[in-house]
This record gives sequence, C-alpha cells and structure tokens, in this order.
Amino acid sequence: MFARLGNARGKPNENSKGFHHFMATQTKSSKPKTQAKRATTEAKKSASASAKAGKRAATKTAVAEKNQVLTVAESAVDLPVGVVLSVSDRVSDLVEPWTGRSSAEKQLKSYRTQIRKSLQRTERRGTSARRKAATEARKTRNRVEREARKHQRTVETTLKRNRNEVEQRVRRAIDEQTGRAQGLVDQVTDQISALR
Repeated sequence: MFARLGNARGKPNENSKGFHHFMATQTKSSKPKTQAKRATTEAKKSASASAKAGKRAATKTAVAEKNQVLTVAESAVDLPVGVVLSVSDRVSDLVEPWTGRSSAEKQLKSYRTQIRKSLQRTERRGTSARRKAATEARKTRNRVEREARKHQRTVETTLKRNRNEVEQRVRRAIDEQTGRAQGLVDQVTDQISALR
C-alpha cells in the first residue's frame, strides 16, 4: 500500500513514505518566502539609496547657488568701498598743489560740486546694483527651492510606488504559498484517509 502511495506521485522510490514526501514539499515551499523577503529587502534598500542620492543632489545645488549669491553680494559691497578710496586719493592729489587762497577756494568749490555729483551718481549706481543682486538672489533661491520640492516629490512618489509594488508582490507570494500549502495538506489528508 505504501508503494502505491509513492507511485501515485509518479516517482517510484523503494524507501519513500508519505511522511518523507510531505516534509520535502514543506522545505521547497519555504524558498519562495525567502525570495519574497529578499526582494522586499532589496527594494527597500534601493528606495532608500535613491532618496539619499536625491537629497545629496539637492543639497549640492543649494550650496552652489548660495556661493554664487554670496559672490555677487561681496561685489556689491566692494564697489562702493573702492569708489570711496579712489575719490579720497583724487581729492588728496588735487588739494596739494594749490598755493593761493582765493583760487584754492574757487577750485575747492568746483571740486566739491563735482565730487557731490559723482558720489550721487555712484550711490545711484550702487543702489541699482544692490537691488539687482537682491532680485537675482531671490530668484535663485526660489528656483532652488522649487527644484528641491520637485525633486522631493519625485523621490516620494517613486518610494511610494516601489513600496506598493513590493507589498503587492509579497502578498501575491504569500497567497500563492498559502494555496500550495493548503493543497498539500488536503492531498496528505486524502492520502491518510485512504490508508485507513
């Protein structure tokens, strides 16, 4: 009767018993579970790595933009300082050669007017440059923030999609394995019933 049980599966084996066949099947059914766990772990690692890479890229872009804005701001500050120093040198050079009091006063008045006009022109120019730099900095900051948010949304969407995909695969694998296990239990139960 045991020989028939072994032959019913199509694998003649002199030493086979129903119990051994059942145990071998149980061992085989654990492999897909292990593979499903491995696939889940690999998907989680991949999603985590892509999120970290996205964050690094966004940080790198923000730092580069910050450095560029800082350079523009430094230029806007350096220009007025250089202008003041140039004006100071020019005034010193012009005042030294004067000898007569009346001509010196007349010349001084003329220079004051020129300097005042020059300073006003330079001030207007500096104000314009500062406003332009501030506008550019604001635009750059907004662009970097917009790109960072867009990149973050992309990463989050990818992670969510990958997680859902992995969960579906795991559920499918569990359902398959549960079905196979139930089929084997039913088959063994039928075989045991037939033996009685």
